[in-house]
Order: sequence, then structure tokens, then C-alpha cells
Amino acid sequence: MNQDTEKNTTSPEPETQEKQPGKLPFRINLHIVLLSAIVIIVVVCAYKLYKWNKGKPSDYDPNFQTTEFDVEVLDSIIPLAPDKKKEHEDDCVTTILCLGNDPFSLDKGEKGLAQQIAAKSGATVYNGALTGTTIGATQEIYNDGYWMDALSLSYLAKGIASGDFSIIEAAAYCSYDPDFVPTVQMLEGLDMEKIDIICIMYDGIDYINKIPSDDPNDPYSIVAYTGALRTAITALQEAFPYIRIVVMSHTFCHSINEEGNFQNGDRVDLGHGTLSHYLQKELDVTLDCGVSWIDNFYGSINEDNYLDYMTDYIHINEAGKELLAQRFVDCILPQEKNDAE
Repeated sequence: MNQDTEKNTTSPEPETQEKQPGKLPFRINLHIVLLSAIVIIVVVCAYKLYKWNKGKPSDYDPNFQTTEFDVEVLDSIIPLAPDKKKEHEDDCVTTILCLGNDPFSLDKGEKGLAQQIAAKSGATVYNGALTGTTIGATQEIYNDGYWMDALSLSYLAKGIASGDFSIIEAAAYCSYDPDFVPTVQMLEGLDMEKIDIICIMYDGIDYINKIPSDDPNDPYSIVAYTGALRTAITALQEAFPYIRIVVMSHTFCHSINEEGNFQNGDRVDLGHGTLSHYLQKELDVTLDCGVSWIDNFYGSINEDNYLDYMTDYIHINEAGKELLAQRFVDCILPQEKNDAE
């Protein structure tokens, strides 16, 4: 009995101990945990990098036009001082003489720039522009071999101021353009006492022809863009102090490279600055001389809208000429505009 009891109370130890509650059935491998964390971090970073490179859809429409961020227009409108007209008789008719090149000269009919100014203002307008001419000359001293120089602005202005058109007329007969001779003859016979405004406008041909923008050693050098313009304005002011002078700037244009491709005039320097550099130099001269200046580069036909107003890399279509005419009238002749309407 006692032996049986001892047998019952004394049992062999189990081969394995029972699992204690609260303890994991396996050991955690620290290396596996670290590796897993690194993999997760790499995956997350890769995903974010992919999303960043992909970007977000944009609602930008390249065809949408807005004036919300217009570039500032640089117009400088300076009225003629009243004392300049004190001894000049007013005939009560606004008479304008236009000087320049292609914007005025390529169309001298009703759709042309000069005649559109006349129609919009009611003024009498004479068109003395010559196609393909420039503001600056190519030679310091006149040479018959460079007869086009005699038709550049400084020579033309000095001829109008002095009444001596001999060199200018000789050069006009050298031209194949049938309009040159009658235009010069018109200028020669014009009664400057009746002129109230001289409007000067050239396109970007001086920039394209690589005429230097200025000469720091000679502000009146006629072979520099600014020197020739300053020489012309000064000659006209001294001869006709009662005439208001208005310079209309060039519009946007392209140059053409050796491969025949268009080059943006506002980005390509052909040797003496970009087109906007010439623009600033022109503005500086008009401020120095105290004459009005209309900014057509930013205010009329620019890089954004030139396809609507130009026929090619530099020439202006009918819509462009109407736009320029309206700008001139709005800036210079607002009262005449109202009367014409």
C-alpha cells in the first residue's frame, strides 16, 4: 500500500517542460528586423522619388493669352514747349511728315501706316519714307560707292534742314526703287512752315545690318545708331524749333542666320547688342533731345503676338500698321482722334 502510494506520488519528470504563458515560441532575429526596416525605407523612398519625377498634371495652356502679366510699356510722351511755337503762325491744320523706312514706305495707299494715321486723326500726312534705308550710315565721310548712306536718316534730316538735296537726289537716281526719286522730290518741295509734327520710324534693320548701337567716344557719330539719330533730331530741332518730333520705335523682329533660320532679335546679339539693347539706346537719345518716343517693341508688336501682325521676319502686315497708327494717334493726337470720330 505504501509502496503503491509512493509510486503514485513519485512520477518521472517530463521530457519537455510545459510552455510558460507570456513567452514567444521562437526567438526574434535582430538582423532580420534591421534588414526588413531597411527594405521598407528603400521602397518608400523609391516610391516618393518616382512620384516626384512624375510630377503633377498642369493646367497650363500655351494657347491661352492673358494680359495679367504684361510687360511695362516704356512710352515717353513729351509735349512741345509752348514758347517754341510763339513766333510760328498756326494754320489750324495738323500736318505730319513721316520719315523712315519699310513700315511707312512699303504701302503708301489707304492701308499704309501714314494714311491710316491720317484717317484716324484727320491730319494731313506726307510720307517721306524710303524702303530699305537705315538710321546709321556705313561711312563716316560720304562716298559715292556707298550711295545708300545719302538716304540714311542723318543725311536726309540735314538735307531737309538745309534745303540742300543734291547728294540725296543723286543717290535716289542710283536706286532701282521707282519710289525714291518722287519721294525725294516731294521732300525737296515741301513747305516746312506748314509741318507740325515729324514722325520718325525705322524697323530693326540697323540691328540686322550690324550698325553699331553707339560710339562712346562720339555721341554724334553718323555710323552709329544713336549718333545718327541724335544728329538727325538736333538738325531738325535747330532748323524747325516749332515742329514737334516723335520717334516711334522698331517692333519685334527676327534676324536670319547663315542657314536661313529665324533668330529671335531679343535674344541674339549680332555684335552690338540685342534688339532690346538698341531699343534702350534709342529711348536714351530721345530723352536727351527732349522729344516724344512711342514704344512699339513692348507696346505694340512683340514676341508674343508678332505672328498676328507681321508677314515675315521683319515686315508688318495691314493689321500691324493699323495697330501702329492707332498707337500713334492715341499717344500724340488724342483730341484729333476724337474729332475724326
